[in-house]
Amino acid sequence: MAAASVPRFVFSSTAAVFGNPERTPLDEAHPTRPINAYGETKLAVERALPHFERAYGIRFVVLRYFNAAGADPEGELGEDHATETHLVPNAIRAVLGGPPLHVFGTDYPTPDGTCLRDYIHVSDLSDAHIRALAHLEAAGPSATFNLGNGRPFSVRDVIGAVEQVSGARVPWIAADRRPGDPAILFASSDLIQAYLGWRPRFADPAGIVETAWRWMREHPRGYAGGK
Repeated sequence: MAAASVPRFVFSSTAAVFGNPERTPLDEAHPTRPINAYGETKLAVERALPHFERAYGIRFVVLRYFNAAGADPEGELGEDHATETHLVPNAIRAVLGGPPLHVFGTDYPTPDGTCLRDYIHVSDLSDAHIRALAHLEAAGPSATFNLGNGRPFSVRDVIGAVEQVSGARVPWIAADRRPGDPAILFASSDLIQAYLGWRPRFADPAGIVETAWRWMREHPRGYAGGK
């Protein structure tokens, strides 16, 4: 980018840069202590960006995603991974005849014993990128923002949303906790709301799940199988 004289950069980062939270909701000033390679590599880029700005004048916006979920509301784009690890598509696959959903930990110190997480719809992520680009094109300063709903939902909440949307029970199996999974992880997005006027339109799990359900029901074999 520096060689091609590209002056603006929007970086898709992750909540994994924080590691185990010291407090919630996580704001941008929370210490960054990643506990996995994914978070470490994202944080390495975050740390490099100010140096590139000083050396080459590349201004940037870092967007730290929390749990991205959902599908294109128009039904054209959806989530299709060869190895799926995300909660929403795996819960939907269980309803559609796939293997039962594994719930990793039912004894966390949360109201229903399952992890609390912050789910953000992919369309809201897209909106944040457009606003970030507009901010940089208007000569705005470099900045780092958390992207989340600011409201945590449990694994059981998401299962309930899938059941509400699909009208069917989600078959699930209780499994052991995964190492490194914090009980509660959710964002404060106050900063991006104040600076860029961004607010999530999909603020509840049923609204997020409905778009994913519609896409997966129409594409049972993902992109490879067509409709």
